[in-house]
Amino acid sequence: MLQTPDTFQPLIRPPEHAIPATLLVCRGQLLLRNNDHALPEAEVIEKLKVPAERLHPLGLWQGCYYQMGWVDEPEAAVPGYGFAGLRSLFGVIDDGLAALAARAVQLAEWARTHQYCGVCATPMQRLEGERCYACPACDMRAYPRISPAMMVLVRKGDAVLLAQHARPGAPRYTALAGFLEAGESIEDAVHREVYEEVGLRVHNLRYFGSQSWPFPHSLMIAYTADYLSGEIRIDASEITDARWFGPDDAWPELPTATSIAAELLQANRPQR
Repeated sequence: MLQTPDTFQPLIRPPEHAIPATLLVCRGQLLLRNNDHALPEAEVIEKLKVPAERLHPLGLWQGCYYQMGWVDEPEAAVPGYGFAGLRSLFGVIDDGLAALAARAVQLAEWARTHQYCGVCATPMQRLEGERCYACPACDMRAYPRISPAMMVLVRKGDAVLLAQHARPGAPRYTALAGFLEAGESIEDAVHREVYEEVGLRVHNLRYFGSQSWPFPHSLMIAYTADYLSGEIRIDASEITDARWFGPDDAWPELPTATSIAAELLQANRPQR
């Protein structure tokens, strides 16, 4: 599962005299050397002339200082290097580095989309000592966006409910999921989403785990729940199919192994 290494130490300020390794991001893609997927060397970053204000400290890992940088267009790359989408790198680069890249992608999107104040359009300034942009004119402040989303695997006896979501690129059966709305607790969102998407009532909610998910800035919070009442009635705008999978049913292909969805399903797979 994609998660920050235990030994990673996040930093707001760069350490003195450290030579950084740079995770350079362009609209969700990471710059890597083509032949071995290595991070760009310092001279490559210098050639790209990335402005200092677009370089942000990330932290320390395995004795190395990492920073995040971002550029507007992929054409900024140099020969021998190219930008690759984060999903395509799962299982290709080191898991720990992939987790750092996921963090960098989220911070880059925050930095890119907060160059100007959303209230008065004044250029924003990065605050010293915290991960925040502030407007010098009206003092509006912007922190990295985190969008909480719930995920729930509903159990009924020895069967579990899996659904195909209607969004493009989601043909696999997986657990139900949805973003929290303003004023909701996670548990409120579980009850609402289950009823809206498949027409069922649930109870006995149990926390399973959480995961930062950089597409683009989600925090996935996973639960299990027991079926209480109702018959499956799908919301066609959200779900194309939903059904119970028991011990004698063929188990569908799991979601990507880097996601908490795969762990949730594998941990609760019906056994014969």
